[in-house]
Amino acid sequence: MNEYKLKDMIVGLTQSFSVDITNEMMDLFLRLSGDNNPLHIQREFAKGMGFSDRVVYGMLTSSFYSTLAGVYLPGKYCLLTGIDVSFHKPVYVGDRLTITGEIEFISESTGQVEMKARILNQKNEKVSKSKIKFSLLE
Repeated sequence: MNEYKLKDMIVGLTQSFSVDITNEMMDLFLRLSGDNNPLHIQREFAKGMGFSDRVVYGMLTSSFYSTLAGVYLPGKYCLLTGIDVSFHKPVYVGDRLTITGEIEFISESTGQVEMKARILNQKNEKVSKSKIKFSLLE
């Protein structure tokens, strides 16, 4: 876990990590969220709707933005204050996602920081993007 503080923040600072999406993640998210929409749990339904397989929960993939801020950039001292997410392509079990964030605004007077972030799949396609806002606790 990184421990960036406000004094360490500079515009352009980036961090990234990768994760493989598994059936276990889907099962756990279903149990936690109760979202039993057939698009996420029934292969045949998803295929009938024009997708190649069950679609991974958008909020499951978005949870990695929390991991980005809370573990990688800035890490330990992060307090999320907002995340604005948009989805561009579906994610499927077996996809390898790379989550990248870049600091784009810092307010030294208020301790507020903004980071643009994106998630790419193994084909280097953007599956989502976000604007993450956080404060640094020190």
